[in-house]
Amino acid sequence: MSQLFTLHSQYDPAGDQPKAIEALVSWLEDGMRFQTLLGVTGSGKTFTMANIIQKLQRPALILAHNKTLAAQLAQEFKEFFPENAVHYFVSYYDYYQPEAFVVKTGSYIEKEATINEEIDRLRHAATESLLTRKDVIIIASVSCIYGIGEVEQYEAQCLKLSVGKKYILENLIHELVMIQFTRSTADWKPGMFLVKWDTLEIWPSSSESIIRLEFFGDELEKISRTEHLTHTVLDSLEEVTIFPAKHFVTEKWVVESVLPKIKHEMEEQVKHFTENGKLVEAERIKLRVEYDIEMLGEVGYVNGIENYSMYLGNRKPGDAPATLMEFFPDGFLTFIDESHITIPQIGGMYAGDRARKENLVNYGFRLPSAMENRPLRFEEFEQKIGQTIFVSATPSKYEAAHEEQIVEQVIRPTGLLDPIITIEDMEFMVDSLMRNIASAKSRWERSLITTITKKSSEDLANYFAENGLKVRYLHSEIEAIERLEILRSYRLGEIDVIVWVNLLREGLDLPETSFIGILDAEKIGFLRSKSALLQIIGRAARNVNGHVIMYSQNCKESIAMVDAIWETNRRRDVQIGYNEIHGITPTTIISSIKEVGIPRKKTEIFAGGELSKEKLWVYIKRLELEMDVASANLEFEKAAEIRDELLSLRKKK
Repeated sequence: MSQLFTLHSQYDPAGDQPKAIEALVSWLEDGMRFQTLLGVTGSGKTFTMANIIQKLQRPALILAHNKTLAAQLAQEFKEFFPENAVHYFVSYYDYYQPEAFVVKTGSYIEKEATINEEIDRLRHAATESLLTRKDVIIIASVSCIYGIGEVEQYEAQCLKLSVGKKYILENLIHELVMIQFTRSTADWKPGMFLVKWDTLEIWPSSSESIIRLEFFGDELEKISRTEHLTHTVLDSLEEVTIFPAKHFVTEKWVVESVLPKIKHEMEEQVKHFTENGKLVEAERIKLRVEYDIEMLGEVGYVNGIENYSMYLGNRKPGDAPATLMEFFPDGFLTFIDESHITIPQIGGMYAGDRARKENLVNYGFRLPSAMENRPLRFEEFEQKIGQTIFVSATPSKYEAAHEEQIVEQVIRPTGLLDPIITIEDMEFMVDSLMRNIASAKSRWERSLITTITKKSSEDLANYFAENGLKVRYLHSEIEAIERLEILRSYRLGEIDVIVWVNLLREGLDLPETSFIGILDAEKIGFLRSKSALLQIIGRAARNVNGHVIMYSQNCKESIAMVDAIWETNRRRDVQIGYNEIHGITPTTIISSIKEVGIPRKKTEIFAGGELSKEKLWVYIKRLELEMDVASANLEFEKAAEIRDELLSLRKKK
């Protein structure tokens, strides 16, 4: 069999990676639907996934629970598979305020969004590769369960052009407009075309380069791909396929055929509102839909066209929307990374979306069929994914209920051990913490302390500060940007200890941490469950001196504590045995500290009066990230305020 995927790595599978790879591959080949890879922190789960793809030679979808983790995975897989099509597919909004109606205040919030053009390009590149290649790996966030248009209609509207054939330029321009390309005037970016005498230049939505078509009369004489800034010719082509500029595109005859259905639903809704004395709602929906029908009839597109996706996709009420998964060929693999977080996220998206749209429908802003523009329900998601491997250090109930096999990967090729765990009385907690933090500090190592409440984290941090420690606290009220700054300072040694309410930050790489103190360890709840304790303990597993102390009243042990300690000791014994057999001496591996690129305090930016160009650029970058975080947290008023400030600052650049 020819090799579609070629894995590049200076390392071979080690530890229990070979056993895990063999077991997972064997059962995948036998047709097993769901499996779990239980991999501890630092065991090389990503490398195991890459080896599975290499051995099975099948395209793969890798799901992550946020953009940041997805970006990290995409970078790793690009390094593993440089010759193959590895793509990043996440939400393309820098700022997103969804259409909504707030009943309490009677306020209608119009949809407003700022699209990140680079992420939009990457999304188009992903779908194009899936339709044109077989060696594709897509790393996606959970946003991939939202509808993106029908794949058959998207593919049917591609323009296939060949050298030597005759085309009428005016007709080509019309076809480009129908697949949502716009004619460039002053601006020039992906999704546009430009006419220069007998030359037509097209900038595909998926590309960083331009397609140049040169005509002699009606004959297409030459096709070339050029660099968009310098116009340097990169290569010459005999034929080219131009994909639509947007994912939601529909053939003209399809649009014309559904307009009567949309009109009929509008008339029914107007009748419903009128009969119930809701005259304002009746007039509102009538005016809105009549405008949309007119636009669809004229240009085949309207802002908010996705709200008519049920008709345009020829779906019935309740049918699943078309998503990224439809673009995959049969037989693709699915990996759900950090599945204990990703799966609940997927399960909750449908309900949240529906609640918002119900208000829009009930108050005449959208037709009932707009409810079908939605993310997948969880059972629909299950049906669409391929053979699936859940990847987690702490799998949850869903994985346990569905997995047909669980494969452990608890040996770290680096030889690092899970930390030593002891239990101490809360009564003497302060003196113990001071002693252990000082011990870590003497080795140029750092400490993390986790508490139950925000107030206790602040009080403890204040006590440490009064006793000469460089300390910061972290909890949900600390903004994401400031968290990044604190973590970077911590890694640089500018902070000795962080007091944190919740250490459950999967993927958090803090190898300088050698001591972790868990306060109120015996308390029952989410923050002190077996899974939570294992995640916290794992933060000290990247340092050879890793040590965790669980503080509880009278050294009491909860069931979660007993289970977490037993599991940690079991993994530790396995690693010790492996190290003895292979003569490995564990050493701490310190990863590079990345620059955050953001000033520590806003006041620093304004020091000295007028902003310099460099400081202005830095501040704009900071605000863009803050706006992204606010919109992701559905804090739309805050995001709107930041957006207004950004617009003002950009005028000064």
